[in-house]
Amino acid sequence: MFQLEIVTPEAKTYSDTVDSVVIPGIDGELGILSLHVPLLTQIEPGELRITKDGKELNLAVGEGFVEVTGERVVVLTDMAVQESDIDADAAEEAVRRAENAMAGEKMSDEEFATTAAALQRSLALVRVKRRRHH
Repeated sequence: MFQLEIVTPEAKTYSDTVDSVVIPGIDGELGILSLHVPLLTQIEPGELRITKDGKELNLAVGEGFVEVTGERVVVLTDMAVQESDIDADAAEEAVRRAENAMAGEKMSDEEFATTAAALQRSLALVRVKRRRHH
């Protein structure tokens, strides 16, 4: 077991000892068990899966970083929402709005990047909710 902390700009959203965690890394899923080699890497929007005492907790996370040091893993991300707290209809509507905005009028590079990031976070929410209900 190791200590897992998930921190967003708003709050520490999760802090507990866990058996394992699977994180959406930029090069694919990254599975972390106790005594994992020290690591610092970027994460992308997607599903983060925590296993503790045989039970799995699923969160949708945004962009950020993960730091693994001995018996501690810290995830710094711009979004972390438990699957049970995801409003699928609102997330799907946010996806539609972002896609329509990106397909519509010309945006500045900054507006496009902001909208694309919002789209990726909304898609992560939708994917996590759908995977658990199909």
